Amino acid sequence: MSALLAGLTVLIIGDSHMSTPDYLITTLHDDLMNKGAVVYSFGACGVAAGEWMVKTQSSCGGAVRLKDGPVEVKTGQDAMTRPFNELIKTYKPNLVVVVNGDTMASYSQPELPKTWIWQQVSRLTKGVKNNGVACAWVGPAWGTEGGKFNKTFARAKEMSGYLSEIVAPCTYVDSLTLSKPGEWGTIDGQHFDNAGYKAWGAAIGNAISSPAVLNTVKR
Repeated sequence: MSALLAGLTVLIIGDSHMSTPDYLITTLHDDLMNKGAVVYSFGACGVAAGEWMVKTQSSCGGAVRLKDGPVEVKTGQDAMTRPFNELIKTYKPNLVVVVNGDTMASYSQPELPKTWIWQQVSRLTKGVKNNGVACAWVGPAWGTEGGKFNKTFARAKEMSGYLSEIVAPCTYVDSLTLSKPGEWGTIDGQHFDNAGYKAWGAAIGNAISSPAVLNTVKR
């Protein structure tokens, strides 16, 4: 265990990548814990960024993990977001990590819905600003092309570029710089295999431990 994040409380909220055991709710959560942070993770599959400001039903399940506890899978009516302001008040994080990119990238649509994405992102970043908390926003990784979500490298690149322009005051973590296209294997184009989630989790953990993020954190 290193002490890079010693003394920090980190809140992670995210989409389907945070909603299943062995996904980032395991690998990223463990990585940050191993770096000394106290970590609270909440995932809601299919939920856009702004929907974390109010209690929102997930269409495809969710998960919760508190500190070194197990991943608690949520299904049906129990798969809900917890409102961002409530999470901040309850867990008092020094840093919020948002994992949300693929869910809003609309891979099956002919064009990126920029207006809607901006509305979703700005709802959440307004909550970040109002709470005065440091934030890192993790964008989409390459994945592999095709699969049931019709993911393409071109759209992932377009989505990542747009997010990088609009997520302030969050520091943008560009997942596309963390691997080569297709380097991490997937099970469906968008969600990674175990090795892929381990690699992505470790890479995000390193990015969060960098001065670019840590210098924004109030201790």
